[in-house]
Amino acid sequence: MPTKGSSRRPEQVAESIRATVAEALLRGDVRDPRVGLVTISLVEVTRDLGHATIRVVPHGTMEEKEAAVVGLQSAAGYLRRMVAQTLTTRIVPELHFELDRGFEYAQQINKLLNEIKREDGAA
Repeated sequence: MPTKGSSRRPEQVAESIRATVAEALLRGDVRDPRVGLVTISLVEVTRDLGHATIRVVPHGTMEEKEAAVVGLQSAAGYLRRMVAQTLTTRIVPELHFELDRGFEYAQQINKLLNEIKREDGAA
C-alpha cells in the first residue's frame, strides 16, 4: 500500500523510458557506431521527474562498453525527444547513461565461489 506522499508516477515514467529507449536501440535509431548491442538493465527516475538514470550492459570488451556509454550519452538529447513523444507528463527527464557493472561483479563472485568449491573438493 502506498504511503502518504508516495507516488507510482516515477516508476511508470521509468518503464515508459525503458520501453522507448529499448525500442529505439532495437530499431537502430541511434546511428552512433560506438553503440552496438546494449541491454537496458534498470531505469531510475527522480521523484520530481527531472532526471532519469539508465543503467546499461553493452556487449564487448571494457573499452567497447565504455565507448557505448559515451555514445549513448551523446545521443541522449535525441532519445529524450523520442521519450517526450510517448510521455504524457509536462516534464521530460534528462537522460543519463551509466554502465551497469552488476553482471560483471556477479561473474567474479561466481568464479571465486567455484575456485573455493574446487579447493574444498581437493582437500
